[in-house]
Amino acid sequence: MMENVEQQAAIFSALADPTRLKLLRLLCNQQDPDALCVGALASLLGISQPAVSQHLKVLKSVGLVKGQRRGYRVHYSVDLEVAKHCQELMAGILSPGKQAEGDPCSNCNKGGNQKA
Repeated sequence: MMENVEQQAAIFSALADPTRLKLLRLLCNQQDPDALCVGALASLLGISQPAVSQHLKVLKSVGLVKGQRRGYRVHYSVDLEVAKHCQELMAGILSPGKQAEGDPCSNCNKGGNQKA
């Protein structure tokens, strides 16, 4: 469980911004032939092109978004394989029954005067 913590934290950090979540949802509805450029994304989201570029940079850093150059523009879409891997990582956090080895609280009840 602990081996994926850094990767999970990076994904959650990338998704912690409402605009990036909107951007990702928008891109999830697009596939490579219908991928959108920064200008189209900016127009759809009602934000500036530089803002879209910065948000895309963060999403690309965790691999969720990929770009493909078409002429003078780069068109963006979600990398579905990476998105599936991210879903699995996030599901691992929420899976019941996965605990660290041993009982980490076994020493808490010893001694009687532990502070809560």
